[in-house]
Amino acid sequence: MLKKFCYIIFLSGLLSFSQAEDYNVKNLKVNTENTHFGLMPFGNDKIIFTSYFIDSRGKVKRYEGNPVLTVFEGDLSDDGNIINISPIQIAGKKEIAGITSATISPDGKFIYITTQYTRKNRPKGDFKDTNFHIKVGEFKASLGWTNFKVLPFCKPRYSYAHPTLSHDGKTLYFTANIRGGKETTKGGSDIFKVDVLGENKYGEPKNLGSKVNSYSREMFPFMSADNILYFASNRPSGFGGFDIYKSHMNVSGVFEKAEKLPKPFNSKQDDFSLIMNPDNTSGYFVSKRIGGKGDDDIYYFLKI
Repeated sequence: MLKKFCYIIFLSGLLSFSQAEDYNVKNLKVNTENTHFGLMPFGNDKIIFTSYFIDSRGKVKRYEGNPVLTVFEGDLSDDGNIINISPIQIAGKKEIAGITSATISPDGKFIYITTQYTRKNRPKGDFKDTNFHIKVGEFKASLGWTNFKVLPFCKPRYSYAHPTLSHDGKTLYFTANIRGGKETTKGGSDIFKVDVLGENKYGEPKNLGSKVNSYSREMFPFMSADNILYFASNRPSGFGGFDIYKSHMNVSGVFEKAEKLPKPFNSKQDDFSLIMNPDNTSGYFVSKRIGGKGDDDIYYFLKI
C-alpha cells in the first residue's frame, strides 16, 4: 500500500536505539489483511490511524473503483493493544473523497487531514487530480469533525500530506513537493514546517533542510515531546524500501543530521509511521515486514 500511496502523492537523541535486543516488538490484534498506517497519538491514551472504510455489509467501500481510506480512533490498553476502535465522526463526508493521514491538535479542538479534491470542490486551474492537500476541521459535540477548510498555503499544483503537530501545537510539520525558491523540494517529497498562528492563519512553509531531507522521498513525520523528529525515507543505504530515521532538534530550533534507526525498527521491507509515547520507552510503528498479517501492519514496541 505504501508504494502505491507514494506514487500518487507523492541516533543521537534522548532515547537510544543502539541495542536492538533491548526492545520487544509485537504485531497487534487490530491488524487484518487490510492496510493500517498513518499513526498519531490523540490525548493521553488514544491513537488514530488510517485504514479502509468498511461499509454496513462488511465490504471495503470504493470510489471510482479505488478503496476509500479513512481515519479510525482507538484506546490504548496496558499491554499496548488498540481497543474500542471506531471511525472518527466526520460531518459532510460527501465533501471529502477519503483521508490518507491525520493529526489532532493537543487541545483536541482541531484535526488536520490529508485528502484530495472531489469533482464538486475542485478549484479551477491545471493541476494533477492525484495531488493531495491538507484541510483543518474543528470539533463540534453534536456533529463531530466539521467546517473543513483547505490550509491557505496549499497550492493545487503541489501535493501536501502527512500533517503532524509539535507537542505545544504551535508548529505544523508535513510533507510536500513544493518547487521553486530557497524552500524548493530536494527529492520526490520533503518535510516542511509552518507556524500555526491561530484563526486559520499560518506562517510561510519552510523546508527542514538537507540534514533531514534527501534527494529521495521523506514521509510520515512525527515530532516527539522531547523534540526528536521521526520520519521515513527511501534514500539509498537503507535496509530496504522505506526506513525510519530520526533527527534531534536542538535548543536553537535547528535539526541535526538524520540517523537511521537499527533493527528491529527497520527491516528489509517498508518501515514507517513511528510514534513515541510520552514515557520514551514505548511506541508504535508500521511495517510491511515478513510475518505480518496483511499489507501494512501496526507494531507495538517496548523497551525492556
